[in-house]
Amino acid sequence: MFFVWYNGRMRLSLNGISVSFGENEVLKNIDFDVNTKDKIALVGRNGCGKTTLLKVITGEQDIDTVSGGERNQIQKTGKFEVGYLKQIAFEDENVLFEDEILKVYREILNLKARIEKLESDMLLGVFNKDAEKYEELLRTFDFLGGYVYQKEYNTAIKKFGFSEEDKRKPLKEFSGGQRTKIALIKLLLGKPDLLILDEPTNHLDLTSIEWLEEYLQSYNKAIIVVSHDRAFLDKFVNIVYEIERGKIKKYPGNYTAFAKTKALNYEKDLKEYEALKKEKERLQAVADRFRYKATKASMAQSKLKQIEKMGEIEKPEMADTKVFSSHTKPKVESGNDVLFAQDIEIGYDKPLAKISFRVFKGDKIAVVGGNGLGKSTLLKSIVNKIPLLRGKIKFGTNVEIGYFDQQTATNNISNETILDHFLKLFPEEDCESARTILGSFCFTKDDVFKNLRDLSGGEMVRLELCKLLKHRPNLLILDEPTNHMDIAGKVALENMLELYEGTIIFVSHDRYFVNKIAKSLIVFDGEDSKFLKDTTYKEYEKMIRDQKTEEKPEAKKQEKPTIIEEEKPKKENQYLLSKEKAKKDAKRKKIEREIAKLEEDIKQITANFEKPEICSDYIKLMELQKEIDTKNKQIETLTEEWFSLEE
Repeated sequence: MFFVWYNGRMRLSLNGISVSFGENEVLKNIDFDVNTKDKIALVGRNGCGKTTLLKVITGEQDIDTVSGGERNQIQKTGKFEVGYLKQIAFEDENVLFEDEILKVYREILNLKARIEKLESDMLLGVFNKDAEKYEELLRTFDFLGGYVYQKEYNTAIKKFGFSEEDKRKPLKEFSGGQRTKIALIKLLLGKPDLLILDEPTNHLDLTSIEWLEEYLQSYNKAIIVVSHDRAFLDKFVNIVYEIERGKIKKYPGNYTAFAKTKALNYEKDLKEYEALKKEKERLQAVADRFRYKATKASMAQSKLKQIEKMGEIEKPEMADTKVFSSHTKPKVESGNDVLFAQDIEIGYDKPLAKISFRVFKGDKIAVVGGNGLGKSTLLKSIVNKIPLLRGKIKFGTNVEIGYFDQQTATNNISNETILDHFLKLFPEEDCESARTILGSFCFTKDDVFKNLRDLSGGEMVRLELCKLLKHRPNLLILDEPTNHMDIAGKVALENMLELYEGTIIFVSHDRYFVNKIAKSLIVFDGEDSKFLKDTTYKEYEKMIRDQKTEEKPEAKKQEKPTIIEEEKPKKENQYLLSKEKAKKDAKRKKIEREIAKLEEDIKQITANFEKPEICSDYIKLMELQKEIDTKNKQIETLTEEWFSLEE
């Protein structure tokens, strides 16, 4: 599939295409171009039509039929291969991981077999007519990368966190996140002329994301990526297309440049609108004043014609920043002891981890660690979807669990509408109250009549959270709730969970989300599993950095200097040491004051997130978050300097 070699220029153009589902026009008169080596980000709110546009490009979605004209066309220049990472489905779950990856190199492997066959024949003396063919096959083998393909796929496998032992495992033994990574590796190694990635970082840890960023930076063919990870997009994207209210607009540069340009364009358009509106009102006032005076009638008519030429003035639309909200108070209050896990072993055929921990009312605990180490398995074990291999879990008084599973949330392909589905689950609600509840999760107007099978990943996540929180449980178990969410949605969920008065245990790969919510951690790190009470993720990262610093040979050398200086008189040494200590103490106190000031600044900025005029303003939220990130980096730098002085 992947080895279609095309060394010329490619171009894909969508000219004025539209896509409708029933009476709902999702995409309106879209123009979209992809050229060789373009690195394009496709952004917009969940449900705006990003995935629909990707399906149009791959031929999976038909466009609306319009008769005549040059518009409403899809044009392709050059012969090129499209690679698209979508829902994970392998043909055979029993195939070994390495064999699945090697399917990408089918052409190379077939060529290798032919070369080996010719070599065997030539050893037997049958080589006269085959010698020339043999040389030709070797050249082709070299051109296709036959001498480097093994190193290439082994590097990718290692960078995505897989071991040598993993290569011989069947696909069915891998977690959902690992399977996504396997599919992504296959896609990248296939090197399609147009690479399409839909939320590629959702199941990746930081190491894998950094490798992927570098890989995409050096990718010499075209890329289209849908992602809500701003830092990821800033690394390699050079064009941003935004879909908003069915329309599309192109911006040069990366995501940061797009956000800045969009904000400036809105301010400019708003000023132009206000100026034109004011001028139109002035002309109308002149015309009204003089239209009935004979000597001034011609002037009045002239003003009216000017107004007519100006046409209808449309006020520029603000960015779509609507977000969802819900109750933050549980229906029933639990006892102080919520959950006690004693010497539990979790896993399937064999243990993935062993751990003990205790959860109290109001705790907000993040489960962190690499893919496949047992994070989601722990959550499933807590809610009894997977039996424990050993140990026991005991719940406290009045504990009512609300469980969110990312995979279940995005696998509903029912033909029911959102409203019918909700009313079936909650028959005590009438249609009006159901629409009000759904509206709080951004399902407004005709949105409630969408079929479940037509919902985007983000819309399905919102619906599942709406259903979950309708029960108002006092213990939330959340497995990757931010996957498929846009940035405004993540901010809304963060604010909601910060205000939530119950207990939360959750898994997430979004480091900002974890830092914002979690006050304690359950850490899975290979065989080392631990519960870190009253420890934030930022504090845990610092612990890891400090541990690595201590393990470095250079650090040990610094502890025992090898340079022997001439010994000074004892009293002089004591005086100099005392003076140096005083300087360091003063410097430490100054750093402590600076850190306290920065922390107070962050607290004040964070308080603004709850203001009604700000919490729904997508652009302002981004600005505030950028300011917080900058101050957090300053705190990290100062903290490292403080510890250096302390040592």
